[in-house]
Amino acid sequence: MTATQCIIYPAVTGPDILLCFPALQQLRPQLRIETFLPTIHRQQSLGYVLLMMQAEEKTVGVAGCRFGETLARGKYLNIDDFVTHADHRGRGYGRQLFAWIVNWAELSGCAQLHLDSGLRLTGAHRFYEKQKMSFASRHYSRKLKPA
Repeated sequence: MTATQCIIYPAVTGPDILLCFPALQQLRPQLRIETFLPTIHRQQSLGYVLLMMQAEEKTVGVAGCRFGETLARGKYLNIDDFVTHADHRGRGYGRQLFAWIVNWAELSGCAQLHLDSGLRLTGAHRFYEKQKMSFASRHYSRKLKPA
């Protein structure tokens, strides 16, 4: 099945941000509706851009990104969150959203696009490789005890 025409734009208003919750919760099950809006607003104040993809009068995909610049990478766009709602997978929406993000990053002067994907998400890994992303490094993490 092929994706129908869609629109992609930043979710800025409270209602638009809340429309992103069902898809994002599929990716991040720890999210709670009670704290979702203030969490997104706090992250937006730090440069997070929440993109929503609308088709079939529904939010079919969501991506959360942020621009950065380092000596190692130059200017880049990091995709923190990327998900197609489970009810709409396999229709090409993920490819459309990913292509839109690539174009946006290039138009913004980014030299690179980055994302981290959990080790258990093998389906996502296949998708990213089809989008011409390469497994280029390992990302290590350590949980901390916040004060």
